[in-house]
Order: sequence, then structure tokens, then C-alpha cells
Amino acid sequence: MTESIFEYGDKEIKYLKSKDKKLASVIDRLGHIERKIDGDLFASVVHHIVGQQISMKAQETLWRRMKEGLGIINADTLLAAGRERVKSFGMAYRKADYILDFAAKVKSGEFDLEAVAAMDDRTAIATLTGLKGIGVWTAEMILLFSLGRKDVLSFGDLGIIRGIRMLYRHREVNRVRFERYRRRFSPYGSVAAVYLWAVSGGAIPELTDPAAGDR
Repeated sequence: MTESIFEYGDKEIKYLKSKDKKLASVIDRLGHIERKIDGDLFASVVHHIVGQQISMKAQETLWRRMKEGLGIINADTLLAAGRERVKSFGMAYRKADYILDFAAKVKSGEFDLEAVAAMDDRTAIATLTGLKGIGVWTAEMILLFSLGRKDVLSFGDLGIIRGIRMLYRHREVNRVRFERYRRRFSPYGSVAAVYLWAVSGGAIPELTDPAAGDR
């Protein structure tokens, strides 16, 4: 799977800083953050199915085994491997079935990856969630981390929600509150997400999670 960097620059940064003083202070402190994105949409879909409901470390271990075992991650290599071998890389049968179903649909032409790449965000998400094992959050992450879309801010992402809590000192971020931030950051929600993930991950040590005491 080829990798590149999620691209953003002065235009996106100036816009976000003009919209939000707290985010502006984070951007000034952290500078430009590089996030790798997947250059191969097929492999990205498989990678995100693999990573569902497991830790990032476990995802990368399993993904490494798949790449070492198959060489190339595409419809042909997966279908040739079959259910038992795909499972043997460390996943449940359910995930193996989702991956093979996706590979079969791409191979037959039922699912058109090039068409998805050309769709607007809303249509691409709707199309991706038509696949077995792909929910809205997974589709949104594919848009950001494979297609490099600029306006993805996911309510379903725990890191983004935690970053909002930490930066804006909220004990809770419900859908109504989240939508206020999403509208504020649009059309560069993905760039805001990069900084919110950094905040959530502890990049600014003095920012703690106000909801931590509720657990």
C-alpha cells in the first residue's frame, strides 16, 4: 500500500485560526502536523476493516502479517487466499468474510472504486456503508486517510470527541454541540481533526480531559 501525506497549507490554517482562537493557539504551538494517508483505496478499505474494534498496535501487527503473507493486498490475492488463510492472519471469521465479500464485489465490477473516488463526500460515505462491515465512522476514515478529503470531522471518532472535550473544557460533547464545531471548522474539518487528535493524544500536557473524573 503506497503512502503519502495528508496535504494542507496556509489557506486551511489561516481559515481555521480566523474561526477559533483556542484551535489557533494549538496550531501555533504544534506547527504543521504530518499525517500519512493510504494511496491505495482498495487496501485502505481492507486496512480499516482489519482495524475495527482492536487497538492500533494490534491492527498494525495483523496488517503486517497480511502484507508479508500475501505480498500485495488486492482482490486477486485475497480471493486466492480464501477464508481460512485470511483468518489465519489473526482476525475473526466475520472480518475475513467482510474482506472477501468486498474483494469479490471489486473483482466482479459490482463495486467501482474509481467511481467512489470521484464522488462527493456524502455520496461516497453512503456507497461505502453499503459494503458489509463498513459503518459511517469507517467510511469517514477512508475518505480522510485514503482519499485525502478536507472536510471530515467524525462524531463517531472517540479521539476527536476527546480532543474537543479537552480543548474546549466540556464534560460532554453531544451531537448538537459537535455540529456547532463541525460547522465552524467546515470546509476544513479534516485539518481540525488532525489537531484534535494531537490534543487527545497528549501533545499539550496541561490540557486534561474534563470527563476523566466521571469514569
